Amino acid sequence: MKKIIKEYWLLFTIAGIIIVVDQITKAIVRANIPFGGQWMPLPWLAPYFRFVHWENTGAAFGMFQGGGWIFRILAAIVAVFIIIYFPQIPKEEKLMRVAIAMQLGGALGNLIDRLVFGPVTDFISVGRFPVFNIADSSITVGVGLLLLALWLAERRERREKLGSDSISSQEIAEPADDQL
Repeated sequence: MKKIIKEYWLLFTIAGIIIVVDQITKAIVRANIPFGGQWMPLPWLAPYFRFVHWENTGAAFGMFQGGGWIFRILAAIVAVFIIIYFPQIPKEEKLMRVAIAMQLGGALGNLIDRLVFGPVTDFISVGRFPVFNIADSSITVGVGLLLLALWLAERRERREKLGSDSISSQEIAEPADDQL
């Protein structure tokens, strides 16, 4: 049991926080803003930022509307894959581990909405960008962090390879003391 906790504490802590914040904010929106309505905490921000109550039957940011069952199944598959794959990510790859945990939290946050309410509640409206929620943001930021982590890992590997190549060429160019 300790091994499982040690392997998964980061994944379930980050995903759990995201799920809780996502579900609480969506519940506040459903309870306080009528469907289709909006709330502007600072009226001068209205053209740029506002809270609205909207529902989404598609993917993140309103894409592929009407695919509820497909996205339920897809979210469940992604969640299972992440849980199985997570222990294989090296512990040193903290950014990658955080990114995967954010994606799990976002996927499960929206899956909960799909299972309990049908559509996903969206409420953050920024300019003309599609309305989104905390789970959508978590998935998007998680993908961005994952791409950054992969890029950094690739750079690190390339540097290490170049470093080992230069050491090998120095060994060839400079004879050892016992060869002199």
